[in-house]
Amino acid sequence: MAVGPLVRPYRIGCNGPVKRLHPAWLVAAVAFVALVGAAGFRATPGVLIHPLHDEFGWSLGTISLAVSINLLLFGLTAPFAAALMERFGIRRVVAYALLLVSAGSGLTVFMKHSWELIALWGVLVGLGTGSMALAFVATVTGRWFVERRGLVTGVLTAGGAAGQLVFLPLLALLTEAHGWRSAALTVAGAALAVVPLVMWRLRDHPADLNVAPYGSADVVPAPVATGGAARRAVGALRTAAGRPAFWLLAGGFAICGATTNGLIGTHFIPAAHDHGMAEPTAASLLALIGLFDIAGTIASGWLTDRMDSRVLLGWYYALRGLSLLVLPMLFAATVRPSMLVFILFYGLDWVATVPPTVALCREYFGASGPVVFGWVFASHQFGAAIAATATGLLRDRLGNYDLAWYIAGGLSIGAAALSLLLFRTRRSAPAPTAAPAAVPA
Repeated sequence: MAVGPLVRPYRIGCNGPVKRLHPAWLVAAVAFVALVGAAGFRATPGVLIHPLHDEFGWSLGTISLAVSINLLLFGLTAPFAAALMERFGIRRVVAYALLLVSAGSGLTVFMKHSWELIALWGVLVGLGTGSMALAFVATVTGRWFVERRGLVTGVLTAGGAAGQLVFLPLLALLTEAHGWRSAALTVAGAALAVVPLVMWRLRDHPADLNVAPYGSADVVPAPVATGGAARRAVGALRTAAGRPAFWLLAGGFAICGATTNGLIGTHFIPAAHDHGMAEPTAASLLALIGLFDIAGTIASGWLTDRMDSRVLLGWYYALRGLSLLVLPMLFAATVRPSMLVFILFYGLDWVATVPPTVALCREYFGASGPVVFGWVFASHQFGAAIAATATGLLRDRLGNYDLAWYIAGGLSIGAAALSLLLFRTRRSAPAPTAAPAAVPA
């Protein structure tokens, strides 16, 4: 059903007609805020590892296990959350996810035993953040945008980095001044505060407002939910697993997770602390990674709209590997210029891999792309979970993190090779569905 221009005029006073912003941009803005609200927990583990160790006597391996379970559930929940969004709507799933994050973080102030840390940090927050994972980004961009998909994917992905940027230095200062419980309650309050905005302004589908997706001239009817969410998610996996492209994307993304959330996100602050650096200073460096990540991911989204995503992934992984190989030589009690160069470079590359990976899932798997990306993202978190625990165990056994950095560097270079192997599967990929004609917006 064709509609008129996507930007409709209306009057304000005597100033004549003005253009109204397409509602897709408002939905994207609310999704960005929701991602920021849920991202506070991502900044928490690195800040709280040593305070929890000092208060309860738990080993770094035990604390890292809780983080690993969180990361694993974070990934495994994503494809089912994408299917749940198809079944029950984006707004409802995101609101419940934020409530889980708030409950899991807030209840930690009452824990006494390590199994409670695993249940709250690992299970509750893992399920909540998993429902707010990057499959959520793929669902929003797939429904609301025909044009600018890569750019919007980059901006929304940067929402997690923005959350880390906002929370990390604050949580480090709160932990140092008032103890780790104040940081946990701050994360809980931030996630809870976003819920009313989500219920008020987030919309499930453009057809709910009788508008076309941004860049299209046709109103697309909202899909009719059929079957269970679990069946939808498992069916998408079964179909995708029969194609080599899925395993190449999942393998590369598993290494991506191991070298970001699992390694740097969890262990950078303790590693810097081992070299005499104050934790607030190390937390500020990690926050700078989040700052540069915003620019890098948005730029990656812009490039994804213009370049072959396979080439982009190859470059991203190769350069990440080289930077990790030199990282052990950069740690010191004070911040040196060489460390700042690493922070700048690694920040630009942090999740720049997401926009091209989402685009490739859409290219290879069509309408099932968001759910398939949920499974690819599950591999990301599986790699992160293994790296978080393995790195903690290496630190307990060897007394330093050097070997972990070298292994991660080699794996990243291997991920670059996997990405370039995607060119061998390119001819068998289905042709992308032609997009409806674009109209000014």
